Amino acid sequence: MAILNTAVTTTASPIFVSSGNNAITTIHLCNYSGSSVQANVYIAPSTANAANNTTVVYGNVTIGAYNTLIIYQEKFVLANGDTVYANVSTNSAVTATVSSLGF
Repeated sequence: MAILNTAVTTTASPIFVSSGNNAITTIHLCNYSGSSVQANVYIAPSTANAANNTTVVYGNVTIGAYNTLIIYQEKFVLANGDTVYANVSTNSAVTATVSSLGF
């Protein structure tokens, strides 16, 4: 199992890039600021490699002040080069933690 922590910004950026085959077990988006933020999460195959309207899996989700969005019921299976992206409405407010299993 691997854990990866990434600061999330207003620009959609990778928070996890699959090296080989991986299953995402959880994604935590922790809002450590005193204001609500909106978050987007995208999963793009290596052939698309882009965060856009066709790869969004969570769109414009509000995360309250000092709260965490936890994505755990869905298990995302990724091939080599598939990428999870995220962005939020405010810089310096959210950290993403991704837990994965390689197989």
